[in-house]
Amino acid sequence: MVKNDLEHAKILMVQGTSSGAGKSTLVIALCRILSDLGFRVCPFKAQNMSSKIFNISKSEVISNIQAVQAIAARKKPSWKINPILLIPVGNYRSRVFIKGKFYAEMTASKYYKDFVLQTGFPLVLESIRALRQDNDILIVEGAGSPAEINIAKYDIANMLLAEKTESPVLLISDIERGGCFASLVGTMELLQRKHQKLVKGFLINKFRGDKGLLKNAIKYVQSAKNMECLGIIPKIDFSLPEEDSLDGTNSKIDLTHDNNNSKHFTYSKEILDQQIDILSTEIRKNIELEFILDKVLKLTR
Repeated sequence: MVKNDLEHAKILMVQGTSSGAGKSTLVIALCRILSDLGFRVCPFKAQNMSSKIFNISKSEVISNIQAVQAIAARKKPSWKINPILLIPVGNYRSRVFIKGKFYAEMTASKYYKDFVLQTGFPLVLESIRALRQDNDILIVEGAGSPAEINIAKYDIANMLLAEKTESPVLLISDIERGGCFASLVGTMELLQRKHQKLVKGFLINKFRGDKGLLKNAIKYVQSAKNMECLGIIPKIDFSLPEEDSLDGTNSKIDLTHDNNNSKHFTYSKEILDQQIDILSTEIRKNIELEFILDKVLKLTR
């Protein structure tokens, strides 16, 4: 295991060209891969908008997917890995939770105007500092796309955070949706030059077919945007809770999903671990892990 200066634990940020590009999945896999390698690794997401929550206790909640990422990292879920949670309630309003507890109900405009930079960002940085003291590597998940130029000056979950923490960024895009290369190039075009320099490589997600067919397009993106292709991840058959609510206990995590009001599914921690291992094993085979560790994170091993 690498022993890093505790005040300077490494940070790797995963951003996507869109929502659903595969950020959460890649963070889950990287957390398990790095944990298996002996690193003290921890996931993090500055803010998440989701109605699917994990109950840390009777009075504290975080988002569903951050709890799964914590399990992948072999960590106990904590509000520190998801310091801001937004639960939408309709009419452009959300219930805002900070440090796992209800804070206020806000409109989107009020959240951006009065909260996110004044209260939210300092809380995010406080959480990052605390996690860096107890870990070797933080795997930080961005939110949506970093190229939402209409809210860029408020976007504490993407490039504002990467810039502040001097974090290298991996950019992932879902090829199954179509327009993968256009979204990679377009995302980079819309980023400020200083933020473009933080992006160290890209990954293509959910590819089915002959990888050789991607060769010319990958070369173009690498040349045009000066970033390496660090993986072509295939469509992977796995089952993990992403959209359902989690109910945690001391020994296992029970996930119940009402499927057409007739069937309930339960994921024990054992099953979650099995599925995380399936995912991480397949992703490890299809990414440039050594490059990420040596050239992106600059780990001394």
